[in-house]
Amino acid sequence: MSGRRGLGWLVVLGAAAVAAGLYLLLRPMLAAPPLPVTVGSAAPEFRAATLSGSPRTLALRDFAGHPLLLNLWATWCQPCREEMPSFERLYRDDGPRGLRIVAVSVDDPGTDDAIRAFVRQYGLTFDVLHGARSRIMAQYQVRGVPETFLISAQGRIVGTQYGRDWSTPESRALVDSLLFSPAR
Repeated sequence: MSGRRGLGWLVVLGAAAVAAGLYLLLRPMLAAPPLPVTVGSAAPEFRAATLSGSPRTLALRDFAGHPLLLNLWATWCQPCREEMPSFERLYRDDGPRGLRIVAVSVDDPGTDDAIRAFVRQYGLTFDVLHGARSRIMAQYQVRGVPETFLISAQGRIVGTQYGRDWSTPESRALVDSLLFSPAR
């Protein structure tokens, strides 16, 4: 009898192990697909590390209540290099109005020194962070860099742009209309 009881427990444990394995295998398919990141949607929460002083993690919520340009970029990206000086000009002009610019580098881990050198080379004074490429690019459904998300003070995506000169009158008008308009 005790042999049958032991065999019964083995069957139960085996069935539980198979069920757990199937769950782990099928869990990604059972999860709800991510909501599309489009104009009008809530901006996904992100987390990325600061590069100065003792590294700390910042998130989207740390910029709540301010219009935000969230730029995903990399040091090796030539269009990113061309775009950064215009972000700095825009920030110097509109930062006092409450505009926040957050540039999250998607460079490989261990490249913080190269990112810091980039920040010094371009004299960037806005927030430059370093995030996990696969994570933030998946959260924002980005296929390439640079891509910028214009996020209202209420946390909604009001526009997206790819590699732009942010110091032109057209870009300034876009920022004003999308981020500083009372209807947003």
